[in-house]
Amino acid sequence: MPRRKRSRRIQVPPVIKGMSVFGVRGRKSNEVTLRIEEYEVIRLLDYQNLTQEQAAVHMDVSRPTLTRIYEEARNKVATAFVEGRDLIFRGGDIYFDKNWFKCNSCQASFSDYSDDTKNCAVCNSDDLISLNDYYSG
Repeated sequence: MPRRKRSRRIQVPPVIKGMSVFGVRGRKSNEVTLRIEEYEVIRLLDYQNLTQEQAAVHMDVSRPTLTRIYEEARNKVATAFVEGRDLIFRGGDIYFDKNWFKCNSCQASFSDYSDDTKNCAVCNSDDLISLNDYYSG
């Protein structure tokens, strides 16, 4: 019996919920789901140009695990591009170092170390959602 999968550490949540295909008419909604840890691996390796060893430390996983996650992510992104499918960021066994919030009023995302944040740091609205809860699971 395999051991339980460890949660992966995510530094920053995605700024978007996904990407939609442009220029394809009359197709059914056939989306590819990219888990948040797969998004994070692409962000660390391809966007920030970290080595696999550095990225593995950031995500609190082994280097071979990071490589497996990266291969899955690349396959999903390639499938979405080649087949003209939407790419949605959702789910995964993850945790954030800080509490992340999104304001429904001004759409700002911000982080806070305290657990008792009640108002938006930008517009002072109290209409917040916890991105920790939104993206986990």
